[in-house]
Order: sequence, then structure tokens, then C-alpha cells
Amino acid sequence: MAKLLLKLQRYFRRKPVRFFTLLALYLAAGSLVFLHSGFSGEPRVPGSPRSPAAAEGPGLPYLGVMQLSRGFKAAATIPAGGRRHGPWFRNTSREPSDRGKPRDNSGPRSRALRGRSGREKEEDRARYIGCYEDNTRQRTLRGMSFFDYKKMTVFRCQDNCAERGYLYAGLEFGAECYCGHKIQASNASESECNMECKGERSNTCGGVNRLSVYRLELAQESARRYGSAIFRGCFRRPENVSIALPASQLMLNMSVDKCVDFCTEKEFPLAALAGTTCRCGFPSTLFPLHEPEDEQLCAHKCAAEEFESCGSAEFLLVYQTQVQDNRCMDRRFLPSRAKQLVALASFPGAGNTWARHLIELATGFYTGSYYFDGSLYNKGFKGERDHWRSGRTICIKTHESGQKEIESFDSAILLIRNPYKALMAEFNRKYGGHIGFAAHAHWKGKEWPEFVANYAPWWATHTLDWLRFGKKVLVVHFEDLKRDLFAQLQRMVALLGVTACEDRLLCVEGQKDGNFKRSGLRKLEYDPYTPEMRKSIGAYIRTVDAALKLRNLSGVPEDYYPR
Repeated sequence: MAKLLLKLQRYFRRKPVRFFTLLALYLAAGSLVFLHSGFSGEPRVPGSPRSPAAAEGPGLPYLGVMQLSRGFKAAATIPAGGRRHGPWFRNTSREPSDRGKPRDNSGPRSRALRGRSGREKEEDRARYIGCYEDNTRQRTLRGMSFFDYKKMTVFRCQDNCAERGYLYAGLEFGAECYCGHKIQASNASESECNMECKGERSNTCGGVNRLSVYRLELAQESARRYGSAIFRGCFRRPENVSIALPASQLMLNMSVDKCVDFCTEKEFPLAALAGTTCRCGFPSTLFPLHEPEDEQLCAHKCAAEEFESCGSAEFLLVYQTQVQDNRCMDRRFLPSRAKQLVALASFPGAGNTWARHLIELATGFYTGSYYFDGSLYNKGFKGERDHWRSGRTICIKTHESGQKEIESFDSAILLIRNPYKALMAEFNRKYGGHIGFAAHAHWKGKEWPEFVANYAPWWATHTLDWLRFGKKVLVVHFEDLKRDLFAQLQRMVALLGVTACEDRLLCVEGQKDGNFKRSGLRKLEYDPYTPEMRKSIGAYIRTVDAALKLRNLSGVPEDYYPR
């Protein structure tokens, strides 16, 4: 035996690779045996009987749309403070009677049935009324909409629609939520609503051009509110008022709320108060809302509200309702490969994502990106996943500033923003996300001075490089785009080679904010810029201003210079 071991030892000394190979095979075999012994039984929660029904957790609390799956404890799922519900939610502790039954979960038909059983459990707060057809050009539900291609759930859609006072909530394509007061389409087969929710596999969220529609059962009539109407101003009555504002109703007890509610029910985005007449319509070439009058001309008291103004027959007081103007909401990829690559270039924090939102609404085509940002894709920027050279998108977002990268594009829209605002916006994005805010500790710590030292020079070189190496550059100042969106958007669309009708651009004006705008409620209580920072940034501003004027372009806006 000793001789045998000695021979093996000598053999493996001469062949060390074979020794380590055998050792690895031995360890792998042992691991497989261990794993097999650990998973040979059924999955089981400690303390529960070993049966399919029991594994569902019959003692766990009911969570509405979201059901607990096998192997998860209730304590790990429910936050200590409980789940937040809107004011419309009617709480219930009722346990469903059909949970825990084994079922076949394969195929779209069984998923639809599973989704329907989940809907029936929630009739106290939302009643499922069926699968409906939808159309990108003529939506079935024409109120607010939002997308989330990662975390959409039935409850989230219902909650968002109900909090804004809508009567119906519809889910489509597994990730899209639409709200409205009327269903303006016909029924479809239940089997066509067959797509699982992106954030909740146990429920159905419509299908391709198919909506799973719920009627929201409000706990009390007072919860049926229409959100905050946006005041647009006082305007002279258009010449063809019955065409410009096609819906109207005489209201002897007129008030702003009554007119807004009436136009919201009629699915119009504009409510115009004309004394005792309420008129509804869309922004159009007949009524573009570009020439506001002095508000004193509309200062006529409402019959029902002593402290409100209701306009007059000649001067209309206009509000924007919560109804979404869908004339500019359809978007798609280019039908054929683009012949030219157009860059949407900007320094980070200069409003590139907002500009993409505006361009997509104005042209009806998706925008692409030199990078990939999953959070933007999940919020509806579907061109984010395409390679930037695919030719399927109308323009390409980029923050690049090198000669090689710039010369890759045939033309560009160069978006420039006040460096003081751009630096703060990018710092917030870096430490708080696209619509979040950096923490107080970041502003007061070493991060902010280092950030300014590194990024402020880049703000200048970015613009200078695009002016120097860009082949055909259209300069757009962020501040001008905010101040005169209609005119600036016309310039941008013209460079892209797309003909956009004026009504569509007017629709964009009403939907201009999008989902990527910081609320502005959380502002710093102090100026983060030191005198040294302002001195260096001021020099960069003057350099960029001189470069723009050298090319016969208007210099930077006056508000770039601190007073």
C-alpha cells in the first residue's frame, strides 16, 4: 500500500495539471450531491405544513392586487407603516375565499383567468369591466397617461388615476397606464388582454393595442376631483368661437370649478369662462393662446363665487384641465432608415431629456441615445435601447465633445444652458437621480467643490468643440426654449427635416413638462457658489459668448451673468 501511494505521489509530481483536474472534479461532484440533498423536498416555509395549499400562506394578510407567493414571509413583504393608499381607497380586511387552490398557470388563457380572479377580489375599490380595443391615434381613455416598463402594477395605475379624480383606469402592453372619464372604443376578446404586468407577474395588464379597464369605485363623491386646473390667462374671444371651442353650456351659477368639471367630463383640455357660458376645446390655430390680454379685462365676478373671476362674452378666462391632449402623443420609430445622423448635443444638466420629450411629441418619432439609460427606457423613451447608429430614431442624445465623436454626426442641435443652473442640475442628477436632489451633506462636503472644478471647464469646451468640429450646428438656448417654446421647437423640427403641423406644436405646449422635471419645491437656502467659483465660471461664459458672436450667432442670454 505504501509503495502504491509513493508511486501516485511521484506520478502527480510529474503531472501536476492532472492532479488539480481530478481534485476539481472531486469537489464539483461533492457540491452536486450536497445541492441535490438540499432541494430534494418541496419548498417550504418553516412551521407550515407541506402541502400546496398551505404553501400559499392562508394566514397571511390580503394585499389587494399584490399577492404573496410561496416561500415568502408576510413580515418581509409589508412595510411597518402599512401601504399608502389614495383617499379613494376603501380599506377592507376581508379574506378571499378561493386562495390556496392549485391551478395550471401555463398559457395566456390561464393568466387571463388568474388576472380576472384577482380583479374580482378588489371590487370594493375598483371593478374590472373588460378588455377594450385601443389605438395610438385615437385613445380609448383620453386623460392622463404614464409608462413604466419595469415596475407597473394594477394597483399603481388605479391609484394614480383615482388620485386625479378619473373614473376609469386602463392598462396596456404590460407597462402603460391610461386614465379617463369615458371609454371611447368597443370591447375586445378577453384572450387578447394577455400580457403580464411588468411589476407584478400575477396580474394581467392588457395586451398589444388592448386595454384592461377598471372602473374606480370612489369611497365618497367628494373624492371625485379633477386635480389642479392650470391658469392660462385672459384672451380675446376668437372670431369663429363655435369652431375654436366646440363644446359649450349655459351656466347661470357659473364658477371656475363648474366650468373645469364640465370640460373635463367632455374630455377637453381647455376650459374657457365667458361670463355665464362655459366653453371647451383644444389649443389650435384659431385659438393658440399666444396673445394674452390684461387680466383686468376678464375681472368679472362669477355668479356662484364672489371672489372668483369668470370673464365675459368678449374676453375669456382660460384654464387647462387635467385632460391630456392626445393629438401629439403617438410615437413610433422611423419607417425607413435615416439618411443622416442628427445629434442632440448638450452639456450634462442642460435639459437634454426634456428636449427629447419635446422633439418626440412634436415629430411623432422616438429619439435615440449615444448611451443606454434603463430608467429613461422604463419611462417611455423606447429609442434608448437602439444602437445610436441604427437609423431608426429622429435624433441622438449625446454629451460627447471630442472631435472624432462630433464628426460622426451629419448635423446637430446644440442645446446650451446657463452654467450655474446646468452644474447644479447635473450635480442633483449625479447624487439624486433624474428627478431627485443631492443631499445636504453632498453640497456642504468635498463633492461639490471637486465637481465644479472638474465640470465647469467642460461646460465651455463642450460648446467650443461643437462649434469648431460640428458640420451643421443649430444653437438653441435652454432659456429661449422655455420662454418661447413654439418658435424654438419650429426651428428644431425644421433641422430634423420633419413637417409638424401647428396644431401638433400647440399640443406640445400643453404637454411640455413631461415626467422628467424636478418639482422645484426643494431649493437650496444658500448660494453654493463661492466667489472663486463665480470668477472662473464668469471667464468661461465670456469665452463661449465670444465664440458664438464670432460665428454671427446671438451671444449667451444676459441672465448668464450674475447681477
